[in-house]
Amino acid sequence: MMITGMHTVVDIFCVECGSIVGWKYEFAREKTQKYKEGKFILERFKVLGPNGSNYLVSHEALVSGSDADDA
Repeated sequence: MMITGMHTVVDIFCVECGSIVGWKYEFAREKTQKYKEGKFILERFKVLGPNGSNYLVSHEALVSGSDADDA
């Protein structure tokens, strides 16, 4: 059970260290949530960059608008 309703999810894990880094929506019971099926969520702070360091997002990237705003 999630805030948005009942979903069936599967864990996504790192094959290198075995830790769970997110989940994938397998099935949504509510019709309004069907769009989530097949989509996934990764927890940013559990995913490391290719050189082993954490991916960092600049403050500007978090507060800037979408591409549609630039059009």
